[in-house]
Amino acid sequence: MKILFVMPKIGAWATHGKHFAPNQLYAHWAAYVREKGYNDLEVLDATVLDISIENLAEKVKEKKPDVVVLGDMIHCSVGFGIIWHFNQAAERIKKAVPSVKIIMGGLWYSSLPIQTLEDNPAMDYVVMGEEEAFCDLIAALADGKNTNSIAGVTSRVDGEIVMGPHRPLLMDLDSLPLPAYDLFPMDKYVGHTYWKPFVEMMTSRGCPSACTFCYEWDQYDPRHPEDFLKWRAKSPERVIEELELLHKMGVKVVVIQDDNFNVNPERVERFCNLKKEKNIPIKWVSLGRAVDWVNCEKILPLMKETGLFMGVFGIEVTTSEELKKIAKGITIDQIKKTIDILRAQDIAIVADIMMGFDDDTEQIVKQRMEFTDQVDPDILWIGYVTPAPNSPIWRQRAKRGEIDPKKIDFLKWDFLHPVMDTKNLTVEDYGRLGAWCMREFFSKPGRVQRIMTSNFDELAKLCFQDVMQGVSKWEDGAVRGEKHI
Repeated sequence: MKILFVMPKIGAWATHGKHFAPNQLYAHWAAYVREKGYNDLEVLDATVLDISIENLAEKVKEKKPDVVVLGDMIHCSVGFGIIWHFNQAAERIKKAVPSVKIIMGGLWYSSLPIQTLEDNPAMDYVVMGEEEAFCDLIAALADGKNTNSIAGVTSRVDGEIVMGPHRPLLMDLDSLPLPAYDLFPMDKYVGHTYWKPFVEMMTSRGCPSACTFCYEWDQYDPRHPEDFLKWRAKSPERVIEELELLHKMGVKVVVIQDDNFNVNPERVERFCNLKKEKNIPIKWVSLGRAVDWVNCEKILPLMKETGLFMGVFGIEVTTSEELKKIAKGITIDQIKKTIDILRAQDIAIVADIMMGFDDDTEQIVKQRMEFTDQVDPDILWIGYVTPAPNSPIWRQRAKRGEIDPKKIDFLKWDFLHPVMDTKNLTVEDYGRLGAWCMREFFSKPGRVQRIMTSNFDELAKLCFQDVMQGVSKWEDGAVRGEKHI
């Protein structure tokens, strides 16, 4: 049985320039089923191969697959905009190859399995679980067995949609094989136009926090959204094994895309010591909450020594009351200290603020900008509240009748377009406010010069250059609704 993992051609966020990486869902799922004996696997990455959505189905047809897999686990370059591309791909592929079985999984689909199959007749299965659920589905298809009762899978069977039982999470991530990077053209991937060869890694899953707006809620069985709160991590030794593999493949830059890579300082310290011991020259970027960066203060020099050149964290909102309301789990003092301790190590700082929360007003947004200007990160990323299925904000707004999944314009649900009115502001209002914030931040006298003459790694300066080149395009989306993914 031939399994084809298909990545449609996508763009990237306006501030990310040329940006695409190996699909982590495919790399993990393919490695797992290969270990179980399914060896006829292939990845068709239309972005790298420059295959348009109009020509994708014919390319798939040439491969003669029995199964096509579509989905992802990282919202790193197009947000939910990628769902439009997957939906289009599924529809076109099924029309060209009616006999093929199409499996969806990962972000968005896992949390809306019934609706996914109701709204998309071309799709046959949704994997709500992880590698084990996917493998059980592949085994059933290979053996011609019934798929109705597979835990973690929703199936279309004889015109009926059947949801299998909940599947407990895989807690030991070290039991997974190394991602199947050999299926990808690894020399073709690039981040922020200038970082190459480039990979985005996932070394942990879930989160110990419960931010009301977080997009990661959408990767879990809708009957058990609390699964998201179970943080599971690969050991430092396992992460280093993956880095060694990537180094052998020529990778130069890695973004560790876990929202909470640094939640456990001992794990981070062990990772850094092993990386130093093995002399792996890959440079890296890490994401984390302010509280976790603060808890890593003592090991920041070690992190810098082993290649960390940029730290990313979310400010989101800028008062204690607002932070509590969105369950961010950080304090204003931790936000300020994060910037101070990263700057002290010449680690470039990317911070984001958000707008579009229910109680936002023009005054609140401008105060948010004033605070951000004062604490002074190096790169500002502005995100608009874009509810993710399963998230508290999604459930709240759906209950009020403000969300109709059938009417979502996914090409605008990319976190860079305002998508829902608030109590006090229209999408036009806070779209303009976001553009004003971007202009105010990046036009502050001395800010650009400070960054470009700093002791930052050259990769950080190139990223800053890439962001600056995309600001006007970002504004076109925020204010005028231009789509760019």
